[in-house]
Amino acid sequence: MTWHITEDVAVFRAAARDHLAADPARNTVLLTLSEGARRRPLASARYGWWTEPDGRVTGAFLFTLPHEPALGPMPQEAARALVHVLPDARDVTSVRGEEETAVAFARELGAATGRGWTTTRRMRLYRLGELVPPDPAPKGRPRAATAEDIPFAVAWMENFARDIGESDDDVDYTPNIEARVADRRLHFWETGDGPVSMASISPIVAGQARVSPVYTPYEARGRGYAGAVTSAVSRATLDAGAQQVLLFTDLANPTSNALYQRLGYRPVTDHVGVHFT
Repeated sequence: MTWHITEDVAVFRAAARDHLAADPARNTVLLTLSEGARRRPLASARYGWWTEPDGRVTGAFLFTLPHEPALGPMPQEAARALVHVLPDARDVTSVRGEEETAVAFARELGAATGRGWTTTRRMRLYRLGELVPPDPAPKGRPRAATAEDIPFAVAWMENFARDIGESDDDVDYTPNIEARVADRRLHFWETGDGPVSMASISPIVAGQARVSPVYTPYEARGRGYAGAVTSAVSRATLDAGAQQVLLFTDLANPTSNALYQRLGYRPVTDHVGVHFT
């Protein structure tokens, strides 16, 4: 049993393809991030897969520096072993993944370095069952974003990152938004006063796609726009051929968790973010 680590996303995708595709919902983060890296190669990233004695791949991770490692589902033994083979592991400040996996990694890194750690965020992964659009729907209609919307959408993306505590003044969201608009993956809910909410979807990879972000400005919240635009983008994703439509919610936000369940989303598994002191 061993880890294999590469900086080549194509090598990673070839080695881990069957493992990731066997459970695309639980591997949604790795599938989405590696697809993004395939489209726009990253300057500094590491990808890894864990093999059993018979050669089967049973775990994987992705680490795009300087961000936190994203751990896919894996045996706890693999999570502990990763601490000792991952370059720069001792400099990691945070990690995310399914709760058992992230905690196993955190405990091992803490024991190896004497550093403390704490759970900073709890998230729940949902999968769409039967879509149930809001009834009654709020006033307005959905539409796909166009090139003229890019500056506006970039500002909203910055606000979204700020709201969830991931704001970074050095990040330029323009290329990200441009790619979403070009692929018709970014949608607005629009009233006579213009856009009032937005939602986007990741590329469809291994039959799955994930809704993120969903953002409504403060002044437009509480009117059903987020549910309406999420329903619209979910329907568009199904129509585009996705077999599974997924999304994450913050478990500290009961409003959003209740909303997505009313739309037909059902829990799959819980994730945590861990911060090292």
